[in-house]
Amino acid sequence: MTVTAAPEAALGVLPRADGSAKYSYAGYTVTASVNGPIEAQRRDEHPYEAHVDVIVRPAAGVGATRERHLESILQSSLTQIILVKNFPRSLIQIVLQVEDTPENDYVNTKLVQASLDFAIMPALFQTAVLALLSAGVPMRATATATAVALVSQDGSKTSVVDPSPRDVEIAQSVHVLAFTSQDELLLAESEGDFTVKEWDEVYETAKQVCCRPVPTKEGMEMVLDDEHTSGPDLRHFLRSTMEQKVASDLHWK
Repeated sequence: MTVTAAPEAALGVLPRADGSAKYSYAGYTVTASVNGPIEAQRRDEHPYEAHVDVIVRPAAGVGATRERHLESILQSSLTQIILVKNFPRSLIQIVLQVEDTPENDYVNTKLVQASLDFAIMPALFQTAVLALLSAGVPMRATATATAVALVSQDGSKTSVVDPSPRDVEIAQSVHVLAFTSQDELLLAESEGDFTVKEWDEVYETAKQVCCRPVPTKEGMEMVLDDEHTSGPDLRHFLRSTMEQKVASDLHWK
């Protein structure tokens, strides 16, 4: 599959869901549906807040321990930005269907089990946020996420934003970080060996991608400034996607 140079998203792709979104970037394509707030089953009821249920379905095969782990991480993060206390004894269900993943040219994909790698978490998180916005679920803030891998090259370590499967395979460590629209750290998950100094560098790189301010420079000055940045401007992408959706919904046909 060809990796898209820029993230792409479509809202309202599933007509029978309260909200839905399709997100494609870095070789991953994920579709999400959101239903709620709806009546929760007795075992899921909470007297003071809504229960957020996240379901991750792989592109092939049946979900296993890896998917359950991703579900628990996403549930914990999304619960922090959803105003769950506004809907006691109710349920907000988020279903994430992985449609496509990038291929690893160095591995025989027929021998690889149908499991999800760590680098897919930003795509899952971003799709869930877009679907929640599509459903009109009240949130205290929006959020963006990215993955950063530390790869050793010629004796030095390099930070790779949105790593490929090959980068993840040879990386010393892989990190997934998410930030809210108030520049607050929402999610930080890491795998591998790294020092505190290396984590600080990963943090600054991820924050630059997720919390890039609105550009105020013009002309050549803005072009030269963009050369020092890496990764897409996720905050601007999220805002422009919603603006296009609102403009389309309010357009008189």
